[in-house]
Parts: sequence; structure tokens; C-alpha cells
Amino acid sequence: MAILEIKGLKKSFGGLTAVAGIDLKVQNGQIHSIIGPNGAGKTTLFNLISGYYPCDGGQVFFKGRDITGLPPQKIVKIGMGRSFQVTNIFPKLSVFENIQATILYRSGKGLSLFSDVKRLVQEESKEVLSMVELIEQATEMAGILSAGDRKRLELGIVLATKPDLLLLDEPTCGMSPGETTNTIEMIKKIAQEKSLTVLFTEHKMDVVFSISSHITVMNFGAIIAAGKPDDIRTNEKVQKIYFGER
Repeated sequence: MAILEIKGLKKSFGGLTAVAGIDLKVQNGQIHSIIGPNGAGKTTLFNLISGYYPCDGGQVFFKGRDITGLPPQKIVKIGMGRSFQVTNIFPKLSVFENIQATILYRSGKGLSLFSDVKRLVQEESKEVLSMVELIEQATEMAGILSAGDRKRLELGIVLATKPDLLLLDEPTCGMSPGETTNTIEMIKKIAQEKSLTVLFTEHKMDVVFSISSHITVMNFGAIIAAGKPDDIRTNEKVQKIYFGER
């Protein structure tokens, strides 16, 4: 069953076509990656799916519901979580408070200052921080974290919204090789334990082939190949994009 289905999605900026009538299905429970060179349209596609850009044509269906044109906050409420290439956190709050504030907002309590309300979400906040391996940094200011820890905190913020589908835009950007390996294993573990579907973009090919159950390849706003990792690895069109003519 497809948790996400895109039909004929289009987006242009002036005379530049960023997304050229894309059709895409993401099956429930998949870890599905979207790859392609810079400018292929991957982030624009994510912005269309998650409501940050209005589309010029086409439709987006999430869990069987047409969500085309819905604002991002409503899409989050129905179970789609999104991270960004440029990390989106609250730098002047502590790591713990970043997660706590997200849970309070999700529960409809806003940024309540009442201590009784805050206590209600403490255990859930700690659970999320444990999942993203930041429990030891709980009291640190988010703005002074390393690049890798900021990305993990952002993942924690997304998880605190209780999504069914995770959209992760470059989840290992700025990480060292060791941090990258740990983060990928963490995403796989969380997806399995929480029965999440993951759709992500990534430039690191070793990451893509190590985690993906399905890969979609974009170039110039269009899908040029899609399939299992072994099929994509040997695809001549994909090889030409990344390695050029032999």
C-alpha cells in the first residue's frame, strides 16, 4: 500500500522547470531514497510534498487523502514529519527544551509555562532524546552543538511530532564518516521500531545503497530511473549522470 502518492507534480520558477510532472509512489514501511545531482529538483519536490511550496500542477496524496495545497502545519498534524538541508532547531533553547516544546505544540498546549504541563511530557521528551542518542546533551544549548548533533536534534524534533512518514533532506549533511555511519544505523533502527516510512534525499552514495529498499533518481526535474539498489547501481543512465561518458 502506498502511504504517499504523487501524480503529475509540477513546479517552475520563472522559465526554469524544477519539477517536471513527476509521478511517484512510496510504499508503506519502505526506506525510499531520492538521489540526483545538484539542481535535479529533489529539495523542491520535498517542499511541494510538505506544503512549503504551492505546486503548479498535479496532486499529492498522503494515506489516501488529497493534501495538495494544505499548509505545512496541517500536513504535520496528519502524520508527515520533515527535516531540512539547513538544520531547523531552536538554538537558544536547551536540547531537552527543543523536544519538549515540540511535544507541547503537538498536544495543543503551545509553549505553556505551567510546570504541571511540562512535567507531563518529560518522559516522552527523554524517550525521544534517547532514540536520537542525545540524552547526555539534554541540558546543553542547542546552538552550540556540533553539526552532527544538530542534525540528530532536528531528527528528534521531527520524531516528537509522531509522524507516520519521515521526509529527511540530507540527514547526514556536515557529518564525519563515523557520525554518518551511526546516524544511518540509528535511522534504520528507529524506522523499524516505530514502523515508520522514510523518504530521504542524500548525496553520499554509500549511505543511499546501505539503507534504501527503493531508489528514485532525478535529473533536471524528472525521474530517469527507479528501482531496487542493485538495479540502480547498474543503470546506464544513472552511471552517465554521475560518471559521464566512458
